Amino acid sequence: MKTNLKSLLFLFLFAFSLQSCEDQDDVAAPADLQINNFIWRGLNEVYLWQADVPNLADGRNLQPNFNQFLRGYSHPEDLFEDLLNKPVSKYPNGDAIDRFSWIVEDYTVLEQELSGVTKNNGVDFRLSRVSSGSNDVVGFVRYIIPNSDASNKAIKRGDLFTSVNGVKLTVSNYQELLLNKDSYTLNLADYNGSTYVLNGKSVDLTKTVLEENPILISKVIPSGSHKIGYLMYNGFYPGYDDKLNQAFGEFKSQGITDLVLDLRYNGGGSVTSSIRLSSMITGQFDNQIFAKTQFNTKWMKDMTADDLESLNYRFVNNIEGKALNSLNLNTVYIITTASTASASELVVNGLTPYINVVQIGETTTGKNVGSYTIYDSETLFTKKGINPNHKYAMQPLVFKISNSAGFGDYTQGLQPTYVQREYLDTYGVLGETSEPLLNLAISKITGVSARRVLNDSEPDHPYLTDSKIINGLRHGMYFKNAPKSF
Repeated sequence: MKTNLKSLLFLFLFAFSLQSCEDQDDVAAPADLQINNFIWRGLNEVYLWQADVPNLADGRNLQPNFNQFLRGYSHPEDLFEDLLNKPVSKYPNGDAIDRFSWIVEDYTVLEQELSGVTKNNGVDFRLSRVSSGSNDVVGFVRYIIPNSDASNKAIKRGDLFTSVNGVKLTVSNYQELLLNKDSYTLNLADYNGSTYVLNGKSVDLTKTVLEENPILISKVIPSGSHKIGYLMYNGFYPGYDDKLNQAFGEFKSQGITDLVLDLRYNGGGSVTSSIRLSSMITGQFDNQIFAKTQFNTKWMKDMTADDLESLNYRFVNNIEGKALNSLNLNTVYIITTASTASASELVVNGLTPYINVVQIGETTTGKNVGSYTIYDSETLFTKKGINPNHKYAMQPLVFKISNSAGFGDYTQGLQPTYVQREYLDTYGVLGETSEPLLNLAISKITGVSARRVLNDSEPDHPYLTDSKIINGLRHGMYFKNAPKSF
């Protein structure tokens, strides 16, 4: 009898302990920890490097001190950064592994940014150190967004600025001066051959909610026996895919013989749009694998063959039933710089196994990883059952991407076939045949020597950041919908 009682008691205690674990796992987080608990839960499930972060280990949320751990972070952003694998914020000198994950406190703003809608004054610029090792910063105006505040002001491509509101730009203050203010004054400067000097000119600018059409220039350039299509495309925003298809329809109707795709300032965006663009360039590879994705070990360990197939992305021939205007090209000329990233790099890498990709300009960013928007919801990937108590969302790195040949190791960037840097004194006018990078592309198409670019006197300007990153567009590569196997 005593034995039976002991056995029953043991079974009761065992069942109670299991129920306690289940309850601790399933019970809603305390009100003051909902955001932090969401951050941990989301990263534990989908973060690409989940296995490499001890505090993201499975079962960490069942430990007695878990809530105490979460309460140690009064700002959700700090917890997010601490749960990343060597983030660039903590490893700024080249040792970072995660350079691109981010978090926002309002997912509606994030959704707009991913569609190309930002609070923006219309000046697209690059920021660089004035020289190697310097903390002083100089800004270069790359182009002006049409229909923006800046489009009505005395500022243009090639203008320089070294101060904002009379305060000298430095590595430590540029975010405060350019990101956190809706209105500011750019103090313009000249380069005198040895240093940057304020020239007394200034431009007052105001940010508005601005939707940028990524198709900045689309034109046909006749050159001898060639009809060269030129497309400057500055962001992979899916809302503009139909307009992109229309631009290719115009190229097709004019019978272009060659294509120069200018991605020099394109920091990326939708993978779906990247695939569609690549399918417009070609057309002869419909339904063949364009890219392969790889997720964290937790997600992939139990995948079936069908599940794994859903991680392959293929060339397409339509946009939601509307036929693509494909050019069936066997060679494409792509202009790149250090600002060319993620979904732009995917076009270069994804097309390389299939056609001749001639890359002109500078080495790209080197972003072979991508993200999904993660919500505090039942599914994480959608808003179904979303927590109404806050609007935090994350854009963590979730997948690594490679081309059909399995190549995806380009974290140091994709190197150009023909090197041509952008220099201040030879910036040129975008879309004009005399602009150095386009001129070099045309020379490779026609066989006519390119115009010589003289720039021996210009100092090195180490790249720091650019306006797309500052305005929230980041160097993005994302899918809107998760694979069917998730």
